[in-house]
Amino acid sequence: MTFEQLKQHVKTIINTNIKTVDERLLQICELLEMHIDYYNWVGFYFRNGNEEELILGPYIGEATDHTVIPFGKGICGQVAVSNQNFVVPDVTAQDNYIACSITVKAEIVIPIFVNGENVGQIDIDSNTPDPFTEADEQFLEFVCNQVSTILK
Repeated sequence: MTFEQLKQHVKTIINTNIKTVDERLLQICELLEMHIDYYNWVGFYFRNGNEEELILGPYIGEATDHTVIPFGKGICGQVAVSNQNFVVPDVTAQDNYIACSITVKAEIVIPIFVNGENVGQIDIDSNTPDPFTEADEQFLEFVCNQVSTILK
């Protein structure tokens, strides 16, 4: 399935008001992991109120011990501080990387903004070295924009 086709599915999931926000986020995780071969772990992290830490939200993939990530720690923690996309073609080249699994080779993290404030992010791990392109980045920005519409 192409990114354009996936966008339509994401919109449909977002607009399904009979499901909770978490159910819709999990459905998006499942959609992306199922239809993009090199997306091996897909999940959301959200700011924990006024604390400078992220809390794991819905995800699909291997279980992780990283349910709380301090701002600045790892790729997700760095995105919480920088408010910028972070594409990591080779996780072994990152000093501040939190290893979730020895099979992970690359990671991409895109922030989610509500009213200009970074409230969370989508985090994707890949077992394929250097798989993420500008098209992935643009697609995930679209996903994050859609998700921002259902967050309070």
